[in-house]
Amino acid sequence: MMEFELISGTGGPVVAMLLIFSIAAVAIVAVKSYQFHRLDLNDQHRVNSALALWRKGEYQQAIDALTDNGQPVAKLVRLAMTGMYPRKPDLATLREELERVALDMLDALRSYLRPLEVISTLSPLLGLLGTVLGMINAFQKLEQAGNQVDPGVLSGGIWLALLTTAIGLAVAIPSVLAHNWLDRRVERHERLMESSVTQVFTSSLHSPPEEVANPVQPVALKSAT
Repeated sequence: MMEFELISGTGGPVVAMLLIFSIAAVAIVAVKSYQFHRLDLNDQHRVNSALALWRKGEYQQAIDALTDNGQPVAKLVRLAMTGMYPRKPDLATLREELERVALDMLDALRSYLRPLEVISTLSPLLGLLGTVLGMINAFQKLEQAGNQVDPGVLSGGIWLALLTTAIGLAVAIPSVLAHNWLDRRVERHERLMESSVTQVFTSSLHSPPEEVANPVQPVALKSAT
């Protein structure tokens, strides 16, 4: 009887919505984890090796070392290197292009994180709404019973009402943790983008390519929203 009320009674729509939220949250975390694993965000070995070659003046070798590397940092660094070597770059245009590409990459990395944040915010509120509606329903039954009050009716209604809050918290807490973890990885990759591209520009001040003689200011990437 309690299970039937949970689905079709006062808490039914709220519980159903929380179930949908939980499925969506699991799906988002799975998709983002696969995306980050496929892009190999944690592996900076090839980028560091290419930067070491670039600092030694082996410019073409550095560019070749990042060929066919789909990692966002590697693609951005290679774009910076090809913009610097072998032709003399238009620095303003190069900075704008690097910033545009970086923002597009960060937007792709942050995709679906906003819905996960919404789920983590709304889930406890929905659970609280279900509790309030359940308490109203329980007290309505108590009023209708009049002098023939059955304590089981009241306690059962309160138990059912509080269950929605528990479910809401059970959905929200893992969602908050997952969102913070994924967002932290994107922020870390954003800093790696900025640091790696800056190394391309600053190293050229000390040992510039043959046709690049103009000092270059470090590129500061704007955070994607």
